[in-house]
Amino acid sequence: MTETSVTTRQKVEKSMKRRRAAEKRFRAYGLLSVLFGLLCLVVLFGNILSQGLSSFRQTVIHTEILVDGDYLGINKKSEEQEIRNADFEGLIKNHLKEWMKPEGRNERRDLFSMVSAGASWHLMEMVQADPKLIGQTISIDLLADDEVDQWFKHDRGTEFHSAMVSDKELEWLEQWVADGTLSTRFNTLFFTNGDSREPELAGIHGAIKGTFLTLMVTFLLSFPIGVAAAIYLEEFAPRNKITEFVEININNLAAVPSITFGLLGLAIFINIFGVARSTPLVGGLVLTLMTLPTIIISGRAAIKAVPPSIREAAFGLGASKMQVVFHHVLPLALPGMLTGTIIGMAQALGETAPLLMIGMVAFVVDVPGFINDPSTVLPVQIFLWSDSPERAFTERTSGAIIVLLGFLVVMNTAAVMLRRRLERRW
Repeated sequence: MTETSVTTRQKVEKSMKRRRAAEKRFRAYGLLSVLFGLLCLVVLFGNILSQGLSSFRQTVIHTEILVDGDYLGINKKSEEQEIRNADFEGLIKNHLKEWMKPEGRNERRDLFSMVSAGASWHLMEMVQADPKLIGQTISIDLLADDEVDQWFKHDRGTEFHSAMVSDKELEWLEQWVADGTLSTRFNTLFFTNGDSREPELAGIHGAIKGTFLTLMVTFLLSFPIGVAAAIYLEEFAPRNKITEFVEININNLAAVPSITFGLLGLAIFINIFGVARSTPLVGGLVLTLMTLPTIIISGRAAIKAVPPSIREAAFGLGASKMQVVFHHVLPLALPGMLTGTIIGMAQALGETAPLLMIGMVAFVVDVPGFINDPSTVLPVQIFLWSDSPERAFTERTSGAIIVLLGFLVVMNTAAVMLRRRLERRW
């Protein structure tokens, strides 16, 4: 009997050792999985930050230029339209020729190409804001071309340089670096300009405005419709096969690829109802279809989380079904509904495929003023820039991704804080 007990105890101990070892291995595998995931995130975000942070700095050429009113054909009393029509680009070219004294047509062409086309617009805006500058010699930071910008921020001091930079341009660049003429400043144009063919002039203002208008349309449509559908399905809908069919399809729609909603929006909103392409209105309508399942599912879960005792107490005091739902259940479920809505909006913020199908991939320079103006959104703007061959657009692509990730972090943080602030525990 004793030998049998010892044998049994040994078997149990061996079994416990195997179980503990298996548990330790499982914990180790889980920890390794988490660490691997964190490592991937660090590598991804590190790569994006290393490429994108430089997009928030822009290279400028510091110089002093005479605002020659005789050459421009304007004076201090000229009208705004006359100043706008003046040849500021020619004025800058004449200044560059007198300053650097290029020899021959090729050198002049190379010299002029080192200054961005936006430099003349900047000078014009300065004179427009203060006509007293006409006839004076002013200090100005001329916006450098994208190749000069890339050389100064990345290639300077190395053997590598772009094939677009000639030997003579390198000589001038080295001279400007020695003189302190070249410097970088915060790239305000990245946040104030719309899209452009010139990388140094391209900005995300139009994309941010289009994103805001599109999400505004999405929220104004999806939140009330999603909440109403959740309330009806959870509180008022009869339990039959039709309701069950609707619930199954709502759950299935949450897993449908987003491009399918783009095709649906193209077929219904554009081809049937004639809504204009590439506008925040049609973009918001498509994203509403995509986010509705998420909002309805989260809304129903929030309603189910309200304790039955709340309903029973309200019924016991003589409240009607409508009063119970709208005076007691809905206020308690609203934090969860808002959280689900913000998460759905964050998902919509990062979508590209459905918007490509409705024409929001178009090249739009102007900043949209309202929901019926042509526009683009941040994810599509990133898609467009990533397909451009210039190195500066690669830099701006990463910069736009950083801004987009910032918006996503803010929205998800707001969802967590809103839930913690408004939710009630029983």
